[in-house]
Amino acid sequence: MKLLLPYLKLYRRHSFRLTLGVVLAIAALLASIGLLTLSGWFLAAASLAGFAGLYSFNYMLPAAGVRGAAITRTAARYFERLVSHDATFRVLQHLRVTIFAYLLPLTPGRLSRFQQGDLLNRLVADVDTLDHLYLRVISPMVGAFCVVLVVMVGLSWLDVQLAMTLGIILLATLIALPPLFYRLGYAGGAALTRQRSEYRSLLMRWLQGMAELRIYGAEPDYRHKLNGLEQQWQTAQQRQAGLSAWSQGALILISGLTVTLMLWLSAAGVGDLIKPGALIALFVFCSLAAFEALAPVATAFQHLGQVIASAGRVTEITTQRPAVSFDGDRQQAVSEVSLALEQVSFSYENSSFPALQDISLRLHAGEKLALIGRTGSGKSSLLQLLTRAWDPQQGEITLNGCPLASWQESALRRMTTVVSQRVHLFSATLRENLLLAASEASDQQLVAALQQVGLEKLQDNQEGLNAWLGEGGRQLSGGERRRLGIARALLHDGALWLLDEPTEGLDAHTEQQILSLLRQVTRDKSVIMVTHRLQGIEHMDRIGVMDGGRLVELGSHQELIAKRGRYSDFQQRYAL
Repeated sequence: MKLLLPYLKLYRRHSFRLTLGVVLAIAALLASIGLLTLSGWFLAAASLAGFAGLYSFNYMLPAAGVRGAAITRTAARYFERLVSHDATFRVLQHLRVTIFAYLLPLTPGRLSRFQQGDLLNRLVADVDTLDHLYLRVISPMVGAFCVVLVVMVGLSWLDVQLAMTLGIILLATLIALPPLFYRLGYAGGAALTRQRSEYRSLLMRWLQGMAELRIYGAEPDYRHKLNGLEQQWQTAQQRQAGLSAWSQGALILISGLTVTLMLWLSAAGVGDLIKPGALIALFVFCSLAAFEALAPVATAFQHLGQVIASAGRVTEITTQRPAVSFDGDRQQAVSEVSLALEQVSFSYENSSFPALQDISLRLHAGEKLALIGRTGSGKSSLLQLLTRAWDPQQGEITLNGCPLASWQESALRRMTTVVSQRVHLFSATLRENLLLAASEASDQQLVAALQQVGLEKLQDNQEGLNAWLGEGGRQLSGGERRRLGIARALLHDGALWLLDEPTEGLDAHTEQQILSLLRQVTRDKSVIMVTHRLQGIEHMDRIGVMDGGRLVELGSHQELIAKRGRYSDFQQRYAL
């Protein structure tokens, strides 16, 4: 239960709407009980009065009460749904924003251990399940308790003994059933939450790897595994549904026995009346209607197992400490950037070998540096350290003579322009994907950036910049996505450019155009470019060769050619 306390605290922000929803729910239940109770008494009393009652029995007042209770029930139920759903969606929004705020600092250092499907399930499905805490547990329990007290007090005006008898039975049911079915359903609820996550994660991996699974003939085995997990999930759902049926059956049994008891007791007299007449119907129908308030309570705590399991899964993420914290005090971005790395070493978590070892390097303001080397030599890892995706375990990185950790994240992001190896495009318009890099850029600036990278055709249609790119920009080729990443870089235009394979996937002609463009726009910028293609590399001020996480060679193109070392070998093997 302690796992739920942090999420209950989040409800304080919406306490007015949540409380109003509970009050309206209580009003709707009381109106419903009043309607059935008054209707039952009215019909019984009218039948006893017969024709003689046309002049002696007051038909108008009970009829008005029935109409009033019906209208009140309808209005209260409508506004209760309206307010409760509004409050619920606000709580859900607050939960998602809060949890997403926890996730952002964990990227990528702490989240890399989670699979994408599992992480998505925690952020969406588990957060949705937390919403049940109010709708299926708190609101029904509070509403039922208040209704039982009101019914007991109201009936005590007619007969204290009968009122206390009914009230004790209702309270005993309210206290006994939820914990009982909570214990019976906790393990099943936790299993449902776990199996739901496993199934969705496996389904996502199956969909993402469909092409490879079909090519290599592994699809039937994977589908068999998916079907087996789905069957386990359905079996767990059936057990929970069966448990819900048992709880409802128990409540119906208690309700029937209680109504029978109230009929027997009230027949012996109500208050001072030895012949209670129509009051028997009043107590019987009131007893029957009172159990309507307890209907959702029987299964309320059964969902608590899923809620607690989901809370545990979400808390597992939110309680992690970020691998990198931005608590520096330097917030003024600069127009010229110099970098220095002093004996920097870094290893990924649970990795058996270091990604970087004793890297010492200086980049002067306006200098252009190219890093080459075989795959896995540490080039991209070095760029990750410069953007503070991770911090080195040893050594120090300084920017303009100040430790990199002393800069606030906003200042570091403004100064740094990054073209990553994997350019992500969101399921949005062309304009929205470009505005990520410069939120205040005009349409003219966006079009100019597209023209510079040779993508003017993307907006040369009726939709223009409103063209929808789709999930991940599926309608674009790899080269077009790469050039869109470069267009973003042109719009952001920081003082330090970090380029990771900027011409990957481009043909030779386009590659020359892009390299020429980059040389032009970064004339006065500091640049570090990671590449395994040697086209145009001779224009860089210095070239570094990396191998096994070490910087094994560093110098200008002419110096390294004359040295006849690793760089010279690269030139002989890969130069075009």
